[in-house]
Amino acid sequence: MKTAIFFFLIFPFITSMDKSIYDFEFTTIDGEKKSFAEFKGKHILIVNTASKCGYTKQYENLQNLYKTYNSKLVIIGFPANNFGGQEPGSNSEIKSFCKKNYGVSFLMSEKVSVKGDDIEPLFEWLIAQENPSFTGDINWNFEKFLFDDEGKLVARFRSKTKPDDPELTALIQ
Repeated sequence: MKTAIFFFLIFPFITSMDKSIYDFEFTTIDGEKKSFAEFKGKHILIVNTASKCGYTKQYENLQNLYKTYNSKLVIIGFPANNFGGQEPGSNSEIKSFCKKNYGVSFLMSEKVSVKGDDIEPLFEWLIAQENPSFTGDINWNFEKFLFDDEGKLVARFRSKTKPDDPELTALIQ
């Protein structure tokens, strides 16, 4: 009996560690379900975003990065209102803001939580992943997680690192 209880307590933890990015899905800002498995063979850049943040201008850098590398890079913005209430809008308001102000054509997720009790399972997994950069909670808007074309997390960047930073773009080459 003790073995069975131990197994049921530890099994979810073990299986979450065995997951890869390709095991996750998300819902786009337009309500369409997408699987990360669709992006096998491409680099993936995941960014938690906000429309009223000092880093919001990074949308422009993200769009330029997408235009430059879209044959081998998928960018997905995940709007989140976890830091300073800087993403108060609805999905349609966020989409409109991004398109109007920055011409965003890369993928955007529906609004999610990237921290706290209601954290999106993808981000719970992301912050626990080993990588050469650092692990742990997201500190602010526009943190970046870069996966290589085989689905391995190769780097994580804090908000101040712009999407077109040479350290980041060198990993996409």
